[in-house]
Amino acid sequence: MRYWLVKQEPETYPWSQLVSEKKTLWDGVRNYQARNSMREMSKGDLVLFYHSGKAKEVVGLAKVTKSAYPDPTATEGDWVAFDIQALKSLKQTVTLKQIKADPKLQDLLLVRNSRLSVMPVGAKEFKHLLDLSKTSV
Repeated sequence: MRYWLVKQEPETYPWSQLVSEKKTLWDGVRNYQARNSMREMSKGDLVLFYHSGKAKEVVGLAKVTKSAYPDPTATEGDWVAFDIQALKSLKQTVTLKQIKADPKLQDLLLVRNSRLSVMPVGAKEFKHLLDLSKTSV
């Protein structure tokens, strides 16, 4: 199993909407590095849902329900989408400020390359983020 973080502005697609819909396809990503990560995702992988924009916090836990497939919104290029299902809201959100201040999380791509919308998360960092959120899988 691998671990991931997806980012979305709450004004565009908030965590509450994914919870309400239960699942969705994750499409429209037009960054090569994020696309390459999406291609590595497997059904059952766990995903942290991060609100970007003003909020800047990890808010939920989801899982991949369908691995990468051609993005139906792409009119050209080799872009992919995947399906995601909400599992649970974090008991306590984890802010970007907390993440940047935590020595155990300095290797996160979120800290080093905050522009990516889909990124891998190491197993130790994933567990630590869940511990900080007081949430179990």
